[in-house]
Amino acid sequence: MQKFPEAHDLLVSEGATVEITPVAPAPMRQLLRVHNSGYLRKLAHGTLTDKEVYKLGLPWHPRLLHRSSLETAATVAACRYALDHGMAANLAGGTHHAFPDQGLGYCVLNDVAVAIGELQAKHSTLRVFIADTDAHQGNGTHAIFRGDQRVFTYSIHGERNYPSAKEAGSCDVGLPRDVSGHHYLTALTDTLPDALDSFPADLVIWISGADVHERDRFGQMKLTTEEMTARDRFVIDWCLDRRLPLVVLYGGGYHREPGMTARLHANTIGTAAMAFRARPSGHDRPARQPDLTDPYQPGAPSLR
Repeated sequence: MQKFPEAHDLLVSEGATVEITPVAPAPMRQLLRVHNSGYLRKLAHGTLTDKEVYKLGLPWHPRLLHRSSLETAATVAACRYALDHGMAANLAGGTHHAFPDQGLGYCVLNDVAVAIGELQAKHSTLRVFIADTDAHQGNGTHAIFRGDQRVFTYSIHGERNYPSAKEAGSCDVGLPRDVSGHHYLTALTDTLPDALDSFPADLVIWISGADVHERDRFGQMKLTTEEMTARDRFVIDWCLDRRLPLVVLYGGGYHREPGMTARLHANTIGTAAMAFRARPSGHDRPARQPDLTDPYQPGAPSLR
């Protein structure tokens, strides 16, 4: 998708205070923490059925698994970096519709679930809060972590939007079709802080979502660009004020205007970078800093 290189180029050309670090593809041992070996073989060899390709929404390509593994590796790396330094981002990620045995809604691998599985393999008591403000419910992450007391799944989304069959999460905030920015922000501020306060998290993974914009093709929401920035500042400041390590992921975005999806994603990353840099010295690091280094994993994309 064009939004990924376009957003990257916007951040670089505008001098955003980010350090962009490439990663190697996630190794198979990481992917198998969540995904079935049979599904991964189908992705590798192009043997998905016509129905599976239809549900995924993407045609099979020889590099599909490779590209999705890079995206997943970046989320793993961002989580490690955020735990040590306070905040990091993946200039992609948030593929929250993927299940262990199938891809759905343009989501091939569930990068968030793989990252959490990898972190908890080394630190079994690590507690993660998934804050999903994408316009669509994070059904894949909800299903994967249902019953796992170490993971809290929060999703604010269109109640009648995709997916038609919702999965119960820890906290679901379903909104009406064409919800206004004012009512969206009211619902967010009324529910997200209480959910975060109820769960002693070591890490927050935020699937931001650019598809809440009023001109998005599939979001069915009516937030202006300014209201999206207000959303971003609210989530970011809330986490930074409480010294919660934060990972920022893109999620979906399908704007009607060419280049605008990339603009909105870049805005979110730029807002996060500015908010992080504005913190007083010494207050940008989390209270808990477990050692999550991995000799097989390069450094994380970071916000500095």
